[in-house]
Amino acid sequence: MANDVLRPEALDRIGAGVVLGDDVTIGDDVVLHPNVTVLERCLIGNRVIIHSGTVIGSDGFGFAPDGKTYHKQPHTGIVRIADDVEIGANNTVDRATFGETRIGCGVKTDNLVQIAHNVHIGDHTAMAAGVGIAGSTHIGSRCLIAGMVGIAGHIEIVDNVTILGKCMVSKSLTKPGAYASMFPVEEARTWSRRVASLRRLDKLQSRVSALEKKDK
Repeated sequence: MANDVLRPEALDRIGAGVVLGDDVTIGDDVVLHPNVTVLERCLIGNRVIIHSGTVIGSDGFGFAPDGKTYHKQPHTGIVRIADDVEIGANNTVDRATFGETRIGCGVKTDNLVQIAHNVHIGDHTAMAAGVGIAGSTHIGSRCLIAGMVGIAGHIEIVDNVTILGKCMVSKSLTKPGAYASMFPVEEARTWSRRVASLRRLDKLQSRVSALEKKDK
């Protein structure tokens, strides 16, 4: 446990049931709400607020299959949280396999956000409830990520990107701007017709291609 955590002036900012692992470093003016866990060797910057039930530094989801079972991979890295970050309730921020999972200055997360091993999040990015980020993805600065967005692993998102709710981001986003996917809510009957139309697109495209060849 870091020496500065033990200072009397710090104790009134640490809630009941907080667990701090070995060699954790905590900056100045940090608030840890009840039942926060910060595991070994993780680094928390200044003026950070972490809400109840959040776990910083759990192992990442790393398993190697051999065709019969899964073998757990060691996670020897850390989590580094920069200054002025606020993390919502019941977040999970996994430690890196090697190196660091990194959360930049001024990042804000809502409740129930999952940040996997070796993810890097740029300064002043904000994300709403239910966001899930897979391992080794790098997200730029000043991004806005709406609720229940899923982001695949090993991709990059540039600065100043807005991702609307329930998007599935499966590839790198290389240009700033707003991105969306999935249908907005509508009557079930209308939604079913739209899905049926999408399923017929391949056949329709083949027919159009055949007609174009005839015209030539």
